Amino acid sequence: MTKQEAQEEIASYKKIFSVVRLLSGQDIEKLKAGKLTGSVSKICQCYKFWNKNSPCANCISLKVWEEKSERTKLEFQDDDIYQVISRYVEIDGTPYVMELVKKMDEENLLDADGRKKLVSQLSGYSDALYKDALTGVYNRRYFEDELKLQVEAMAVAMIDMDDFKLCNDTYGHNAGDAALCTMVKIIRKYIRKTDLLIRYGGDEFLLLMKDMTEEVFDEKLNQIQKKIGESTVPGYPNLHLSVSIGGLISSNESLERAIDRADHLMYQAKNCKNMVVTETTPLAAVMDSQTYSKGKSRAQILIVDDSAMNRELLAAMLEDEFEIMEAESGEQCLTILEQYGTGISLVLLDIVMPGMNGFEVLEIMSRKHWIDDIPVIMISSEDREAVIRKAYELGVSDYISRPFDARIVYRRVYNTIKLYAKQRRLTSLISDQIYEKEKNNKMMVAILSHIVEFRNGESGSHVLHINMLTEKLLARLVQKTEKYNLTHADRSLITTASSLHDIGKIGIDDKILNKPGKLTQEEFEIMKTHTLIGANMLEGMGMYQNEQLIKIAYQICRWHHERYDGKGYPDGLKGEEIPISAQVVSLADVYDALSSERVYKKAFSHEKTMEMILAGECGQFNPLLLECLVDIQYDLKKSMGKAKGV
Repeated sequence: MTKQEAQEEIASYKKIFSVVRLLSGQDIEKLKAGKLTGSVSKICQCYKFWNKNSPCANCISLKVWEEKSERTKLEFQDDDIYQVISRYVEIDGTPYVMELVKKMDEENLLDADGRKKLVSQLSGYSDALYKDALTGVYNRRYFEDELKLQVEAMAVAMIDMDDFKLCNDTYGHNAGDAALCTMVKIIRKYIRKTDLLIRYGGDEFLLLMKDMTEEVFDEKLNQIQKKIGESTVPGYPNLHLSVSIGGLISSNESLERAIDRADHLMYQAKNCKNMVVTETTPLAAVMDSQTYSKGKSRAQILIVDDSAMNRELLAAMLEDEFEIMEAESGEQCLTILEQYGTGISLVLLDIVMPGMNGFEVLEIMSRKHWIDDIPVIMISSEDREAVIRKAYELGVSDYISRPFDARIVYRRVYNTIKLYAKQRRLTSLISDQIYEKEKNNKMMVAILSHIVEFRNGESGSHVLHINMLTEKLLARLVQKTEKYNLTHADRSLITTASSLHDIGKIGIDDKILNKPGKLTQEEFEIMKTHTLIGANMLEGMGMYQNEQLIKIAYQICRWHHERYDGKGYPDGLKGEEIPISAQVVSLADVYDALSSERVYKKAFSHEKTMEMILAGECGQFNPLLLECLVDIQYDLKKSMGKAKGV
């Protein structure tokens, strides 16, 4: 502002505030040192005015000077309450801090409405009433009380987070809160301090910007949309944000009416998600721009009908929004699906065709699980209930009888594609979440196992070797036989639980664990107890002891030193009395023990290790597992060599 403008503003403030003063850069330096002197009406020692012995620890004027912002606080002097406002201003290019002090009493030097507006504007007087507790921006009440009926030219945007309910349902409400805070932080970074951001609904935000050209407004909204899409939510690395934005420049209309129009544009953007739609850049222009910039075609629809006329009619209804492919027979349809897979977004399929009919196409799509990812809408003149029921039983998403309305066909096609896209997104989110949980579980198991191995003087890679050997032996075992009925989930649990095979060693004395020479008989008997120690630890898991992972880990801990001929320990189990999980880990453990260096021995070569195991020098094993070991030995040698850096 100019000097004259500053003088006029100060004069108006003096009608409300008992102290109005400007602090220059030199004054600020004195204030830092607590050396400002003078009377209250001029430059003064602030802390003396507040009956304090030293400068305020939370001096808002110093903070305002550093932040170039505005702050307000309340100060108490005996029974009186004072409102203190500090504002950063520049007068003819020179920086100052303007301080305003007002005793809070019943005295009104302006009319009530004027005082309320001025104090509210300058001091954030109603922050507690008008700020959203989670995000810190203005809330809906502020809009209803202060802005709703305004008629003023400004840029208006509605910003909505995509799939917010899905985020809450999948990751939990803490993740939803973190996502909203992340979004708000980004928006505030790319708007001006004078712009207003209001939490209008649960995941909807209203942005109001004065003195904004259409070109800059569009550029700003696209910048916000892009930066939110590139962001990560702290604590949730797999949560990817996107927003749909609708905006316009309002002129001679109420703000409420402008918001309704911006909301309509936002819902146009939301139909496609992660878009910005404004009056100057409508949806069609955005779609064309995205298609061109990304270098990819629109959603592809495959029309399957032996009638060229029917294909032409359907193509004419849809070609403005979608890429159209055609097939004149069921056989040709399957060939295209084989080639393009999920590159086909939807199939429009006739029933009655020469050669392979529509039902036969559906049966093959179901058998190959294509219909799980590629929706099918049946279009036919057949309207008998039995025919329609059969189509749905075979997995179609919708059924349209001829003759049909072009708008109905378009809407059903669009809704079906959108629904499948949302399902794929949900599946992806859930898969990521499950993967992260499994990874974290495996990491925790591995950490515990590594602690035991390092204490045992063995390399930390022993656990990794056991995991790899167990996984490979199990994979070959299910290829050779169905005897053990091991599902993929079973094999995964056994592999994870194998990491815990030696946790009982945590209860064995270090002198025995790390003894470089041969153990005495007494020491060996103590060493053998690690199987029971580990089993007892797992048995005492309380609420988790019935979990399948704990049950399998118990089997492995207790019985991985049993032998097929009954000469193992601790229980002398024989043959198939030993759970297959413990049998597999036992063989993996012996292979790694022989082929790795220990405190009491050098490592044997792969060939020597195989020779010793097959000759029974290290105990007896299930003959079927030995066959599996032989079958995978060359892959094993290669994998173990890489694992050991050979």
